[in-house]
Amino acid sequence: MSNPSATSSRMSAPELRATVSLAGVFALRMLGLFMIMPVFSIYARTIPGGDDVLLVGIALGAYGVTQSLLYIFYGWISDKVGRKPVIATGLLIFAIGSFVAAGAHDITWIIVGRVIQGMGAVSSAVLAFIADLTSEEHRTKAMAMVGGSIGLSFAIAIVGAPIMFQWVGMSGLFFLVGIFSIVAIGVVLWVVPDAPKPVHVRAPFLEVLHNVELLRLNFGVLVLHATQTALFLVVPRMLEAGGLPVVSHWKVYLPVMGLAFVMMVPAIISAEKRGKMKAVLLGAIGLVLIGQLLLGTAPHTITSVAAILFVYFLGFNILEASQPSLVSKLAPGTRKGAATGVYNTTQSIGLAMGGIVGGWLLKVEGQSAVFFACSGLVLCWLVVAAKMTPPHKKAQQA
Repeated sequence: MSNPSATSSRMSAPELRATVSLAGVFALRMLGLFMIMPVFSIYARTIPGGDDVLLVGIALGAYGVTQSLLYIFYGWISDKVGRKPVIATGLLIFAIGSFVAAGAHDITWIIVGRVIQGMGAVSSAVLAFIADLTSEEHRTKAMAMVGGSIGLSFAIAIVGAPIMFQWVGMSGLFFLVGIFSIVAIGVVLWVVPDAPKPVHVRAPFLEVLHNVELLRLNFGVLVLHATQTALFLVVPRMLEAGGLPVVSHWKVYLPVMGLAFVMMVPAIISAEKRGKMKAVLLGAIGLVLIGQLLLGTAPHTITSVAAILFVYFLGFNILEASQPSLVSKLAPGTRKGAATGVYNTTQSIGLAMGGIVGGWLLKVEGQSAVFFACSGLVLCWLVVAAKMTPPHKKAQQA
């Protein structure tokens, strides 16, 4: 019999296949979403209704509204009937919404398309599926791979979107998003390994809602994605006002995202291997807060905005990679689907808040008000997270 300690640090082949393929599904879907963000507020000015920044914010946030209504249901139903059919159905709905938005000629129909996109709320089922297919000792590594794939797709989208927008326009981008979702369905059906139907151990759903540490993480992801959406209402306009046309925005995003992604890795390793999860999380929240405050106060030259974005996205990437793993570990019983459903629901509420409230603040008070409001939210998060119980570091197997 092989020594468990010799293999415990390495994923099995099925675990690796499951993690890589599901990370790919996540990345394809998020790549499509992220490609819209850095160019939409600029494009909206060219279509009927797009001169109203509140409607632009609603178009960005509408996706999060319908997601927030359905994530818990998707996670719950995937616990009941299995992950694959739920994920494939959600991806198909998401693709339909993308094609509706691709055919839109005014802001109203783009909002309709975004609402339909949000009805394909599969993230909770995907995260639960990863938890089903990996052992607990490898779950943080698996979730970090998912977080890394999201960070990579974000970097590719932010850099590539302005160039693709120049080539194919906004309709082409939405159409491409739909194609990505169709490809992801194929990956789910034919590449992701099968898993047995989840076996239920009685764990009342209210346990998910009453778990204080899960509530901290849920509040955190709400704030994180509210600030992200609000940021992309304003930053593309700041770069354009600074003399950088939208087709050249990649010159800022490429070095910022590349460096932030590279520097995220040692932070995640330190959090997991050295039992520094709480310190790393608090530090990352601090970086997000500093980034928002500086965007609201510092002079907006191209160089200063790039430097501030690096600070913000270093914190963002660390949090995006580490929080889902904590959710899966803290979920009671076999309520992984329900716990990730609640987590992704609050994430979607954050997306909606960032778009809608951010658009309203931008219209009524100006761009500095957007960043100061986000800073207030992040400060509240820092206070809440400071009281978290440090995650238990599992003893190594002898």
